[in-house]
Amino acid sequence: MKKLTFVAAMAIAAAMFTSCGNGTPKANLKSDVDSMSYAIGLTQTQGLKEYLVDRLQIDTAYMNDFIKGLNDGANAGDDKKKAAYYAGIQIGQQISTQMMPGINREVFGNDSTKTISLKNFMAGFVAGTTGKNQMMDMDKAQLVSESLMRKVKAETALQEFGANKEAGEKFLAENGKKEDVKTLEVEYDQLDGTKGKSFIQYKVIKEGSGAMPKDTSMVKVHYEGKTIDGKVFDSSYGKEPADMRVNQVIKGFTQALVHMPEGSIWEVYIPQELAYGERQAREIQPFSALIFKIELLKVN
Repeated sequence: MKKLTFVAAMAIAAAMFTSCGNGTPKANLKSDVDSMSYAIGLTQTQGLKEYLVDRLQIDTAYMNDFIKGLNDGANAGDDKKKAAYYAGIQIGQQISTQMMPGINREVFGNDSTKTISLKNFMAGFVAGTTGKNQMMDMDKAQLVSESLMRKVKAETALQEFGANKEAGEKFLAENGKKEDVKTLEVEYDQLDGTKGKSFIQYKVIKEGSGAMPKDTSMVKVHYEGKTIDGKVFDSSYGKEPADMRVNQVIKGFTQALVHMPEGSIWEVYIPQELAYGERQAREIQPFSALIFKIELLKVN
């Protein structure tokens, strides 16, 4: 019972709605059918109390109110009006206790003082359920929710990790002045959906003479990644070289590879917007500029 969906939860609830009245029913086991009915009802409650407390966050001090609602639902029979109402109550409670807290954690992290708008969430939820008064179609809603969620998450993360962004910009500004450091302009998707222009910096340690990969090529590489303070967060050295598709890594890494002839070794300096941006990636904090040593061993 620990992974119930809306439909599964309602199905189980329907299976358990077998009592009568608004209080706790009195068992009267006069026949085999009576005893069988009681036994079935009892066995169907395995894990229910834990589900109510852990998943639905029901306070056990109000179990009498739960029993009243349980009996009301059971006694509704095939009354479609009441069935619809009780289904709405159940899903509404899941929105309140599960969906809203989960969305708020996703968007605002550990800042419990912030929340999405319940009023507007419900307006969209009801419009989508009834198919009436929708202000955008489902495809657009998906795009808007994803893009604006990313934007709001970035704004939230910037309040905590803005110093990383400033440090990266300062490092790259100074690094770009070095005589042996070159720059490549890179186009990327900004948070508002428009195209922006950034750059990667690189220093050639060894110039190769082999084939140059495309973004869809498979390559074999050795690499070492570190933050601008010199902390190594990942490395293939001391292990087998990594096989990867060029376009399945961060944008800055991809752009370096497509300009490297096979056999090259580069040190690449990647700004945060071409790395992980506002996202946390293991020990890499949001808005971190990164440095990679990349050794292109083979282009397949």
